[in-house]
Amino acid sequence: MTMTHDTSFAVAVVGAGALGCLFGGMLARSGVPVTLIGRPAHVAAIRQHGLRFESHGITETIPVTAVENMGAVRGAALVLFCVKSSDTDDAAGAMAPHLDGHAVVLSLQNGVDNVERIRAQVPNVVLPGLVYVAAQMTGPGSVHHTGGGNLTIGRLAAFARDEESDRRLLEDIVALFTRAGVKVTISPRVEVDLWTKLVMNCAYNAISALTGSQYGRMVALPEIRAVMTDAVNEVVAVAAAKGVRLPDNLVDAAIRLADGMPVTISSTAQDLLRGRRTEIDHLNGYVVRAGEALGIATPVNRTLNALVKLAEQKSKA
Repeated sequence: MTMTHDTSFAVAVVGAGALGCLFGGMLARSGVPVTLIGRPAHVAAIRQHGLRFESHGITETIPVTAVENMGAVRGAALVLFCVKSSDTDDAAGAMAPHLDGHAVVLSLQNGVDNVERIRAQVPNVVLPGLVYVAAQMTGPGSVHHTGGGNLTIGRLAAFARDEESDRRLLEDIVALFTRAGVKVTISPRVEVDLWTKLVMNCAYNAISALTGSQYGRMVALPEIRAVMTDAVNEVVAVAAAKGVRLPDNLVDAAIRLADGMPVTISSTAQDLLRGRRTEIDHLNGYVVRAGEALGIATPVNRTLNALVKLAEQKSKA
């Protein structure tokens, strides 16, 4: 897969929600052929009106192909895999029969084990990506970008090929997104980055969801900062037991995250508001399960996980 000087190759987005529509829309706007694979309501609206794209106070309409059928991944050189972590296994299994052999899958998901779960279903190259962005669907076929937007990619040692091939592939992906206005960094320690992102999600997502609070309001309250600190320290302990050494200043980094996203509410909060299943099992819940397996107590993450699961039941009632 070589794409540095060619924009004629195709990109498919599996899971065209807020994240998929944001990056898919930006790529389409830069001239890349993009197919969004998503829910019926969004697909119908995009087909009829185009993708409504709002960012930095500017609203535009981007023409882009949208379908419901997973078979549309056929012919794509790059697949942006953006489904909820709870849907990874089913979506990867549905995608597998249609993928071209040369296609590369880029997982832009929360959690630390999605690449492994996708690779269990498909033989293709699967790369992890980390996104620090705030975006939400404000209506059928309408995405609103409210903050952030940087992307970090890399290769996991467990699935690495030869170093030169992986380097060229990562550089091609960087070039693709750079042309679309997305800042991309290649990380030599992407596993550490994945766990660092998990730390941020465990610190913010559940509390934002349970209280309906924006990030800025959360960190302004000392009592909440204390709970966030305990949650972070539990994740750091679990990561260390799994052989992943995280940066020493993660508590401070977690609190500072709100500086760039003060009015953001978490994706978990958005899911609860819409009566949808959250990703909590793959965030705080993952930390709880990993802690149990390693003999590490995770009482704060256990509590946050349990309360969100209870709130899920209420939102579906």
